[in-house]
Amino acid sequence: MKKTFIIAEAGVNHNGKIDLAYQLIDSAIYACADAVKFQTFKAESLVSRLAKKAEYQTKTTDSEESQFEMIKKLELTEDMHVKLMDYCKEKGIVFLSSPFDPASIEYLNQMGLNIFKVPSGEIVNLPYLRKLGSLNKNIIMSTGMACLSEVKEAMDVLIASGTKKENITILHCNTEYPTPFKDVNLKAMLTIRDDLGVKVGYSDHTLGFEVPVAAVALGAIVIEKHFTLDRNMEGPDHKASLEPDELKKMVTAIRNIEIAMGDGRKIPSSSEIKNRPIVRKSILASKEIQIGEMFSELNLIVKRPGCGISPMKWDDVIGRIAKKNFKKDELIEL
Repeated sequence: MKKTFIIAEAGVNHNGKIDLAYQLIDSAIYACADAVKFQTFKAESLVSRLAKKAEYQTKTTDSEESQFEMIKKLELTEDMHVKLMDYCKEKGIVFLSSPFDPASIEYLNQMGLNIFKVPSGEIVNLPYLRKLGSLNKNIIMSTGMACLSEVKEAMDVLIASGTKKENITILHCNTEYPTPFKDVNLKAMLTIRDDLGVKVGYSDHTLGFEVPVAAVALGAIVIEKHFTLDRNMEGPDHKASLEPDELKKMVTAIRNIEIAMGDGRKIPSSSEIKNRPIVRKSILASKEIQIGEMFSELNLIVKRPGCGISPMKWDDVIGRIAKKNFKKDELIEL
């Protein structure tokens, strides 16, 4: 990838309403993200009716509501998927969605998706991984809550099922919403890259966007970040999401960092060459020097500008004989 692939994670922040989903797509386009991502699931296949909510979900949704009831309200129908994908094609942004079960994988495959995003919770779902791996698609896999051995095992399943290793990108991730900075452990992304020999990125749930920008500087080729139309909206993920203007600032910051990383050669840039004679120094006369006089520490000094003899030649100048008269502050010539 020539540049970082930035995924604007709409997730379930559409609250089950297609008009909000359209607005989220428009906001991702406004922010200049490369892709906008939703989630594909059926509540009946995703969660038991007896399952409890995560702690962060109880804080951001009705505490009396079950996880199943919450999830059920956030489903996108098949018709909504088609409309949203068509809208993304029309607007020129990549449509993505994370499948949460084998049936959802098959549906998204039939829709023609070429990039599949594995959510953190499915990294230990063997039937799911085998199904997805058999498609030999481009796979981006989040690794929240996982240790390195689990990441390797999941990757091995994908490869053994038919996916090429070069088509897999692993995202370091923490699934606490929001993630405390002390728990980010961004260096783990480099551990994944170095130990598993795989392309890496970062899926972020911190407040703000400093960490995604830092991840790009460290070598992330994919960044995923939740966003919302309004953090005050009701729903499990809004509070830990960026608003549209913040998402745009994140994308801009990442693009600036990409440019700033350069090619690694330590040479003067074209923009700073002109400053050399202004900022660097030369060997000058510290007082009047007569022709035939010897140059010494008593009559020489180092000052700006830098368009004369470099101070690095100091030892070559000391002891030489002046071939002309020099005024104070005049550049020395040999």
